[in-house]
Amino acid sequence: MQNELTTQTHQAEQTEQTTCCIVGSGPAGAVLALILARQGIPVLLLEEHMDFDRDFRGDTIHPSVLEIMDQLGLADRLLAIEHTRIESLPVQTAGGTVTLADFHRLKTKFPYIAMIPQLRFLEFVTGEAKRYPNFRLVMGARVERLIIEDGYIHGVHYRGRDGWHEVRAVLTIAADGRFSRVRKLAGFEPVKTAPPMDVLWFRLPLKAGDPKESTGRLAPGHILVILNRADYWQVGFIIPKGGYQKIHAAGMEALRKELAELLPEWADRIATLKEWKQISVLSVESSRLRRWYRPGLLLIGDAAHVMSPVAGVGINYAIQDAVVAANILGENLKAGRVRLSDLAEVQRKREWPTKIIQGFQNIIQQTVLTSVLKSDKALTIPPFARFLLRLPLVDTLPARLVAFGPSRVDVKDV
Repeated sequence: MQNELTTQTHQAEQTEQTTCCIVGSGPAGAVLALILARQGIPVLLLEEHMDFDRDFRGDTIHPSVLEIMDQLGLADRLLAIEHTRIESLPVQTAGGTVTLADFHRLKTKFPYIAMIPQLRFLEFVTGEAKRYPNFRLVMGARVERLIIEDGYIHGVHYRGRDGWHEVRAVLTIAADGRFSRVRKLAGFEPVKTAPPMDVLWFRLPLKAGDPKESTGRLAPGHILVILNRADYWQVGFIIPKGGYQKIHAAGMEALRKELAELLPEWADRIATLKEWKQISVLSVESSRLRRWYRPGLLLIGDAAHVMSPVAGVGINYAIQDAVVAANILGENLKAGRVRLSDLAEVQRKREWPTKIIQGFQNIIQQTVLTSVLKSDKALTIPPFARFLLRLPLVDTLPARLVAFGPSRVDVKDV
């Protein structure tokens, strides 16, 4: 039935032709569209929503992405946007504060994570892309069907504000996130793991005299992530998988009391939490596709591999996917063609870094986070682990992995 839906034609109000149709203007789709547009390749970028403003989206721009933006000549202007910086990853435990990663010692022009609102980042990137006449962004464009002929995906049918449209493209790229509609229409099924946690996100007031440093806090049965967002604190309260219903049933007063016990110095701020609509629930998952492509179609970013929020690397891996895809596919797209072997090469280059970081995330979740959430005892970092974190080379390994992944990705022929 689904094949019938995806292959049937639909009366479109308008038909257009482009070289590359990118579905989803998140970080991966926007950056890929910009790089291809700079190469002179006709690009149509479709975004389902009418704006980029969604609360509590990932806002971490790691050194890897800052280097990519610098190679494009855009880093200085990007960093002119108001932002905060994370220069290390300290965690407060019963045994004192432990720094899990320190970015100061990395060999990079950008030894920090920039916390830039994703709304501003996407506006910036698409604004740069609009400088090129071969780029077009359509907001409010919901893809409903794929155009499939003789086993090849030739584009999409989408429903816009003014009715139905048909887009025919040499290559269609799905960059439409963890709930990818294109992935579903194409018949892909991700291989999922079951991370043992969800996250409640909310804001607390930031006051004059507060420390500038973002941090984490581990307490018996509880984990908090506290991020400085310049004019407020963004707090992540990590809970066992599916635990929100129990918390909600206990009531807001019970949640405020629990948080106040974890952050007694912020009890007055926690009192500002009065309604459940102030709290966003992130259902954590980790998954990836066995195959990222079909003839005429490539999936990147969360559409191909959903990352756990551990270390906040999802945006950066998605953008690295975009850069590798542009590097490999650019020349052939200029000639108006795409080879299946090139699509396979994109997956080959990006799959192993994805597996490595997902493996790292799963180890952290299973061995550390699950232990904390199930424990009624205060967590301390073993002396041996503290010793390892001070050893030369070993002490920079966590920072390098978080900042860049297993290897750096560079823009080809800038």
